[in-house]
Amino acid sequence: MRIDWWTLALQTFNVLVLVLILGRFLFRPVAAIIEERRAAAVRLLADAEAAKHEANAARDAANGEAARLADTRDEALRQAAAAAERERAAALAAARTEVDQLRAVAEAEIQRERQAAAAAASDRAARLAVEIAEKLLNRLPDSARIDGFVGGLADGLASLPAASRDGLGGGEDARLKAARPLSEAESKSCRDAFARALGRPLNFVIAVDPDLVAGLELETPHAVVRNSFRADLSRIVEELTRHG
Repeated sequence: MRIDWWTLALQTFNVLVLVLILGRFLFRPVAAIIEERRAAAVRLLADAEAAKHEANAARDAANGEAARLADTRDEALRQAAAAAERERAAALAAARTEVDQLRAVAEAEIQRERQAAAAAASDRAARLAVEIAEKLLNRLPDSARIDGFVGGLADGLASLPAASRDGLGGGEDARLKAARPLSEAESKSCRDAFARALGRPLNFVIAVDPDLVAGLELETPHAVVRNSFRADLSRIVEELTRHG
């Protein structure tokens, strides 16, 4: 085989020239573009990583804020529930107090009504007893309203303590109350009975009190002795009212 050295050299020269031209006008710009693209890609990756970190940080912050808000909400709910419970307890206590006050007022009113009813019943009973007594006494002789009570009043004087008996008639006249005016005989009967009971005379003035219905009552500054229908009726009504 025969080699043409001139052709080979020419072709080699052409190749070198082509490589120089390509290296100057093609390879360098392309390499620069590739490097620029690589740098841009690196920057994009870095930006993406930074954005990823920021997103993660934002997500963590959001999660922390959400947890804080949840804790705050739970605490607010607990406080609201506690406040509601306190208000409910206060309302119940106020309601109980009001109910107790109303009950006390109602009980007091009931008690007053009962007392008023008892007093009214007592008054009616007293009036009825007086009416009955008067009707019964109207059937008796008029002297029975006095004579039948002289001895009982004298016994009452005799049963007084010694100090009370000794103080009777000490310069002050006693007052003898009767259901009607006394006759001379009735007045003398009273003086004699009182003298026997006390062992000495007793001065007294006579006062008429129709409310006695029948009987006598002796009033002195030191003692009061009663023997009358009014006193008996008052004791009966008091007993009836107390037992009722």
